[in-house]
Amino acid sequence: MQSVVRWTGAEARALRLALRFSVRGFAEHLGVAVRTVSKWEAEGGRRQPRPDMQAALDTVLSNASPVARARFAETLESKRTAVSAAPALVRWDNEAWTDDLDRARSYAARQNFVLATRLIERWLGRADGTRLDERGVYLRGRSLVLLGDVQRDQGHLGGPGSASAAYADAHRVFSGLGGTTRVGQIELLLTVVSEMAGQIEESALRYRGLADDVRLSPLDRARARLWIGTALSKSRMFDQDTFDAAISAIGSAIREFESLDEPDEWSVAHQKLALAHLAAGRPDVAHRQMDVAVSTARDDSPLQRVKLTTARAHILLNDRATRDDGLRLLASTRAEALKHRLVHQAASIDRISKLADGNRNLARAK
Repeated sequence: MQSVVRWTGAEARALRLALRFSVRGFAEHLGVAVRTVSKWEAEGGRRQPRPDMQAALDTVLSNASPVARARFAETLESKRTAVSAAPALVRWDNEAWTDDLDRARSYAARQNFVLATRLIERWLGRADGTRLDERGVYLRGRSLVLLGDVQRDQGHLGGPGSASAAYADAHRVFSGLGGTTRVGQIELLLTVVSEMAGQIEESALRYRGLADDVRLSPLDRARARLWIGTALSKSRMFDQDTFDAAISAIGSAIREFESLDEPDEWSVAHQKLALAHLAAGRPDVAHRQMDVAVSTARDDSPLQRVKLTTARAHILLNDRATRDDGLRLLASTRAEALKHRLVHQAASIDRISKLADGNRNLARAK
């Protein structure tokens, strides 16, 4: 007769299935709470029932019909075969992995992309082709998101090894884990990459959906609302209606950031508001909003400094009296962007400079 030396949640589940019981029915048959059986099965081989429950499971198995015992034996044999055929379950030092991710995030915030990438890829390389426990799978997903952030900040937006590839892999990981909030956040990041790659109108539509997506936190929904306005202000079909929609979205985001007590986000939103007014041909208003953004900025990372000074220079270029100051500021900002490997920002500066040169040549021709 089939016997069990030591019962765990895995064997208990196999017995329940062999007896064709539901979780509730099995719990009632054993005389335990439903949550007890659920806990056994959730923790599988890591969970051992108490000695009295071990004895109760022995009794239930011995009283089972020969057909049920045969099903139980077949289930256990199938489980053992699957385990022996699968790669060994890897349980690394997840605490060390977490610490390295924190270090990588710190390096990335300072735009030390080489060290950040090295730390992230070290763990991803170890994880490749191995069978991770649930915590390891979660950390792999986090690593992929951080790698996507690093690639995005460097302007590596599409193709193998890019931000979009890392985010897409992370999306699959967290979808498998059932992490709806993480999945929503990654969809927001993928939209940011699409906007950066020039898919402006499509991104604005996706931001609209995400701004009201209940999977996202209030902060992420406010960011999505801000980015609606950012995308609209870059639209090729920028008219009064588009401007009004952009200003409305950015204004809503500013109010939400204030209610959420997010001063850094509030400051960045004023920078975006300045650029929206600039796109609408309102440089005076743009100057005032830019003053608010600069005076309240607390993030002194190279990336944020480059973004702020680029926006300031862009505004200066729109006034003939300050155009030369704007060009000088763009040149120094471009040098800082390249120093910190902010390739996407440097490319944006080049586009602004080219546009300024075209406008200057047109003014001279007139």
